[in-house]
Amino acid sequence: MSVKIEPSWATRLEPEFHKPYFTQLTDFVKSEYQKYVCYPPGKLIFNAFDKCPFDETKVVIIGQDPYHGPNQAHGLCFSVNDGIAFPPSLMNIFKEIKEDLDKPIPVSGNLEKWAEQGVLLLNATLTVRAAQAGSHQKIGWETFTDAVIDVLNREKSNLVFMLWGSYAQNKGKFIDSSKHFVLKAKHPSPLSANFGGWFGQKHFSQANNYLKARGFEEVNW
Repeated sequence: MSVKIEPSWATRLEPEFHKPYFTQLTDFVKSEYQKYVCYPPGKLIFNAFDKCPFDETKVVIIGQDPYHGPNQAHGLCFSVNDGIAFPPSLMNIFKEIKEDLDKPIPVSGNLEKWAEQGVLLLNATLTVRAAQAGSHQKIGWETFTDAVIDVLNREKSNLVFMLWGSYAQNKGKFIDSSKHFVLKAKHPSPLSANFGGWFGQKHFSQANNYLKARGFEEVNW
């Protein structure tokens, strides 16, 4: 099966594209996009990979679902298009960066600038039906993104994994912490962040300190 995805990822993920689950997943997603409004736009389903090639990846942030509101999702977890109001989780991310690194809260919630510096913004599920959170879960995307995490874990070293909330932590439970830096915190959603365990964790400065110590360029968060 031919999948339009950045070449360095295509090379490593090629085996997945020929497995029965991926064929079924592709058929399902095509049908959903024909019948319903779905997000992100079809050409941006693999945007996280296109914006952050495998060879350039140095930080991995794991989200769950794309945003399911109009014009929000564009294929990068937690990120929204320019001009779109910040969802609560993204606002809490920016508040933590402000406290951690003394950086002003940005005008835009578009995180492409992170991706272009080597931050893979990976949702566990890459598509969703409009206004129906979780509607494309358990149809194969999780198997695919598990394979993504697995190839990163095996083939690279000195990655920073940011696992926010129990879902991301469970998805990353097989990451080898002896060769990667695994940071865990509560999810930035107000439902969990406001009760402690998100604010003050300083993941962004910790990530940069780790990268700098190993000769990598720090991320301009």
